[in-house]
Amino acid sequence: MKSVIVYPPSRPIRTEIRLASSKSESNRALIINALAGFKGQLENLSSARDTQTMMRLLQSSDNVADVLDAGTTMRFLTAYFAVTGQHKIMTGTPRMCERPIGLLVDALRTLGADITYQQNEGYPPTELNGFHYSGQNHLKIRGDVSSQYISALLMIGPMLPEGITLELTGEVGSRPYIEMTLQQMVAFGVTHEADWEAKTIHVAAQQYIPTRYAIESDWSGASYWYSLVALANDAEVELLGLKENSLQGDSAIVQIMEHMGVKSVFTKQGVLLTKVPAEKAFEWDFTNCPDLAQTVAACAVAAGIEVTMTGIESLKIKETDRVGALQAELPKIGGELVELEQNTKYIVRRKKKAFESGSSIPMIDTYDDHRMAMAFAPVGMVFPIEIDEPHVVAKSYPGFWDDLKKVTVVG
Repeated sequence: MKSVIVYPPSRPIRTEIRLASSKSESNRALIINALAGFKGQLENLSSARDTQTMMRLLQSSDNVADVLDAGTTMRFLTAYFAVTGQHKIMTGTPRMCERPIGLLVDALRTLGADITYQQNEGYPPTELNGFHYSGQNHLKIRGDVSSQYISALLMIGPMLPEGITLELTGEVGSRPYIEMTLQQMVAFGVTHEADWEAKTIHVAAQQYIPTRYAIESDWSGASYWYSLVALANDAEVELLGLKENSLQGDSAIVQIMEHMGVKSVFTKQGVLLTKVPAEKAFEWDFTNCPDLAQTVAACAVAAGIEVTMTGIESLKIKETDRVGALQAELPKIGGELVELEQNTKYIVRRKKKAFESGSSIPMIDTYDDHRMAMAFAPVGMVFPIEIDEPHVVAKSYPGFWDDLKKVTVVG
């Protein structure tokens, strides 16, 4: 399909949704299990394209590892293939080859990896040509660029002769994702020492122990349903497979949506979402949950809530420049994202009514970004909205449109 249109529901929404499994947990578990000799038992792995790509490449003997548009897969596999001494060419889509990887490559080179750039310095494609431990295992790495670099290094740390010590410089972004990595390593028998005040993490040389590990449902995927409940006139949705004490940073959507009119009650099966009065304005720091920013921005405009956002600077180097994409698309639904302080503080708000009966339906461009499609789809609870290139959701939530059809018309 070239595009889909989401229409407001004709009746109250009462449903339960079994969410896709967490891509973030799945991708980490796959790398850790590979380092454990592929002997563990992983349950409820994500069907997301990124995870399926990871599985395929871990099992492949091909010299070229094409990650497509999967940033996590690129970063984690680069570290994994490097430390295991494999000879690989790491590449991906044109956009993937525009996303920086220099900080990770520099760190791996310091440890002893032989890595060269095939085209542009600091960017894929790269060529991995083996690993000879350098004897240096104390690394300084920026904490404010991508937590995936840090996670990639932590997961290979136990395999190094003297383990690894990371000293994080600057602000530490997406810390819950780093903690997720560490806790999954613990599940496979690897211990660590973390001093968050000193910003140091030490992982000693040790063996991963194969284990049985079950993946939680995806809180990022849950965020779109929170937005739907916030915007629908009458909705009650139970999301299955979520845990109250989650490893996932995007579980922050529970607190964020309390401001936007959604109450969460945890059940034996997951979490029940119901409507409550919303606030007119609030502030939120997305440093630890940047993937929620698009969902919150689109929901805020449609609901007429003013949100001051910080911690979204990392969005500029995601699947697309997500800040630029929001600034281009929010006006189509009557809103704007305005930069208040250079690259640090923004405000999202409604400027005008976006849709009158009989007027043309807004068309949202998705920029090959799964989160743009799913962030704007719940706006269809308020007025019809057309989403271009709907297939992009396959990256993280392949069944999204089928699930949405359970509560409203998608055509």
